[in-house]
Amino acid sequence: MKLVNRIYDDLRPGETAELKKLVTQDDLYIFAAASGNYNPMHLPETDGDGRPEQVAPGMFVASMISAVLGNLLPGPGTLYRTQSLEFHDRAHAGDELICTVTVEEKLPGGAVRLSTRVRRSSDDAPIVTGTAEVLAPDRPFDGGDLEIPGLVVQRHRHFDALLERVRPLPALPTAVVAPDDPNSLGGALLAAREGLIEPILVGREPGIRAAAEGMGADLSGIELIDVPGGDKLAAAMACRLVHEGRAAAVMKGHLHTDDLLVPMLDKQTGLRVGRRFTHVFVMDVPGLPHPVMVTDAAINITPDLLTKADIVQNAIDLSHSLGIEPRVGILSAVETVNPAIQSSLDAAALSKMADRGQITGGEVDGPLAMDNAVDPGAATTKGLKGGVAGRANILVVPSLDAGNMLAKQLAFISHAEGAGLVLGARVPVILNSRSDSPMSRLASCAVAVLHHAARTGAPA
Repeated sequence: MKLVNRIYDDLRPGETAELKKLVTQDDLYIFAAASGNYNPMHLPETDGDGRPEQVAPGMFVASMISAVLGNLLPGPGTLYRTQSLEFHDRAHAGDELICTVTVEEKLPGGAVRLSTRVRRSSDDAPIVTGTAEVLAPDRPFDGGDLEIPGLVVQRHRHFDALLERVRPLPALPTAVVAPDDPNSLGGALLAAREGLIEPILVGREPGIRAAAEGMGADLSGIELIDVPGGDKLAAAMACRLVHEGRAAAVMKGHLHTDDLLVPMLDKQTGLRVGRRFTHVFVMDVPGLPHPVMVTDAAINITPDLLTKADIVQNAIDLSHSLGIEPRVGILSAVETVNPAIQSSLDAAALSKMADRGQITGGEVDGPLAMDNAVDPGAATTKGLKGGVAGRANILVVPSLDAGNMLAKQLAFISHAEGAGLVLGARVPVILNSRSDSPMSRLASCAVAVLHHAARTGAPA
């Protein structure tokens, strides 16, 4: 931002400056955090009457006046003496506001009186008016282009929207395998209370009831199937419930992932349907305009080319279920094919497979390095063209190591929430981690509900 001021000697009555601003939900969060004013009337959440008010705080609106005074007229070097404010109406998130400041009078001692006004652009209605008295700068300032650190609001708007899409759909009957600890049982019960799933608890009944008692949870009305023989037998029972049509999804409880998946891979009694089982993290990263999928980060350790083809196809199919246009970036350390780097060879082959119709439903490009896969500027610098470079929303990693590291970096450094789902089975398999937050658990269930709805033709 370029800053240039008007010194006291050069100011003339009648001079004016103007600033436009669109009020966003993020503005309301940032102002609440900076000011300490957490009045729910001023936040996107409801204040108890069933609808969010999203009223822009009066002092937030008035801060536009100080922005004009400090940036434009008189500009850098200006210091406040007094400011009167009269509020005429309320602004809300989504309103565009226009702030106008006009020089009224030059006063002795370097002071200036200015009229101040903020109005709504849609109907020209005044929001706040007043008068400012400031000490104007006495030395010229030309700051050039200033770099101000950006702010990222740690909210997960994509998952919020996802949950809103799912709420009208019927609860998904879900076999929850071995939910005999507070995390897994609590996640299933939370999703049930939110209307996302209809849980069928499968596992050791004494352990499940002990976990419920420890949480103070009531299991009345929830089906519980006692399987005393161990976790693998509980997973096998979940498969049986799917074959019987009683369950339309499976959810991991307090057991190892291998113990959950091995019975599902059984050719006779499992849930295989032809493709390899693959895992997708759907990540809601604060500050990104769209969700990002990372695959495979939990099942296939060192996938070969054919396994990677299934990884890509499964992710594309899930993307369509979520209403996201799939742009698949096949990641490597470099964006050029290097015979010494196997991941770059696989990426090139996968791109060509998509060109020839062996992978369908989305744009596929690779090899791409991480920077030029997700950043348009980096892609332009490297001379990369097409619809994927710089805009990828599905990131296919070379190995489980890379995927797991990437997903956890996004979660613990970039404060992302992740929904985990196993694809390629007869039904969606919800794969939660013990460290998952309640939002991640709900989002995982929401993703499963939407994927099931898309596969069965239910309206989503």
